[in-house]
Amino acid sequence: MSERRHDPGHFLAGIAALLRRRTGEYLFMKRGADHDFGAGLWECVTGRVNQGEAYEAAMHREVMEETGLRVRIDTIVGLSHFYRGEPVPENELQGVVFGCSSVTDEEVRRSPEHSEHRWMPAEEALAFLTGTDPGALWFRRTIERAEELYAILPADWQDIHADGVTLS
Repeated sequence: MSERRHDPGHFLAGIAALLRRRTGEYLFMKRGADHDFGAGLWECVTGRVNQGEAYEAAMHREVMEETGLRVRIDTIVGLSHFYRGEPVPENELQGVVFGCSSVTDEEVRRSPEHSEHRWMPAEEALAFLTGTDPGALWFRRTIERAEELYAILPADWQDIHADGVTLS
């Protein structure tokens, strides 16, 4: 069997942090009107992974930057692959979607990157996400998948991730 050689490529690495209160409400963040991509769209916390940074560390950094909250990982909801605009290599992004919950009762301290935020129960969130654009469809599917995961996870499941999910 011959070994296939893959030419090296370049793509962005990113994270999404779907924040969920223990009461089942999800955090929605509205991108600012001057945002470089997806201005005015509702999303969860998202961001890029810096060179030399682990996905988990990037998630904690992005959540702190965008919300001021400290979170713990409940589960990994899934993976993502998409293009930020035209489907060219410099716009390609591979990501990890984390399901998270806040470790304190602090209020969201929204960064200037977003113009609004709100917490919504899953049923209301799914009814709110009626758009047919790829971002709204992705956000809806992400919440649906998270709800299925949370429904089957044992109550003490989050304790497994108390020290994180990165294997080293």
